[in-house]
Amino acid sequence: MYIKYTIALFALALAQPAFAQDAHEDAHGKQIFSFFTLEADSGIAGGDATFSWNFEGWVGGEKNKLVFKSEGEKTGDEPLEQSEFWTMYGRNFSTFWDAQVGIRFDTHPESTGYLALGVEGLVPYFFETEAHLFVSTKGDITARLHQGRELFITQTLIVEPYIEINLSAQDVAELDIGAGLTDLEFGMQTRYELTRRFAPYLDLRYERAFGKTAKIAKENGDDAGGFIASIGVKLLF
Repeated sequence: MYIKYTIALFALALAQPAFAQDAHEDAHGKQIFSFFTLEADSGIAGGDATFSWNFEGWVGGEKNKLVFKSEGEKTGDEPLEQSEFWTMYGRNFSTFWDAQVGIRFDTHPESTGYLALGVEGLVPYFFETEAHLFVSTKGDITARLHQGRELFITQTLIVEPYIEINLSAQDVAELDIGAGLTDLEFGMQTRYELTRRFAPYLDLRYERAFGKTAKIAKENGDDAGGFIASIGVKLLF
């Protein structure tokens, strides 16, 4: 009887960590959290005034999220050059990595819908990485890679270099892009967090079209590349 009792206690002791882990996952995995950021800035590009925004965020738990994104850009008195709206389901499949699937809808320069597939997470040395593949309702395939890293000069002064690359599997005449590497953007944002939720920033970036996309831009009387300097604010809510 004593031996059976001892074995039972030993088995219960071994099982407790697993029970505790399951209880922790049940308690925290089912909680709903949210995180949103908005960057809005105005600047100068080639002598013309510019305005752009970048919104992103999510609602969900540790494993499953509903992800939202939007970005757009306007130069001078021209209509919006670019405007995108994303809604995706995100599923955590590894530490710091989410797989995502959903839709992206562009209102400018053309009204176009896309199936969006991709991943988002941290590569070594804490580079935040987003890689997405898009399939339009017309069957056109494009891709985008974005990387950036926050460098803390002080607790409130942050420098963030970044790069974004866009590619296309084919020519898309209505978007004025050619097959291959269509354009590249790299820059650096320097911001000062007055509070955790409010941070003004300076942004300097260089944009460049390549290949047939650059040729189309020149034929349309546009520059294939140039610098953009802007000032804006980042909000967290």
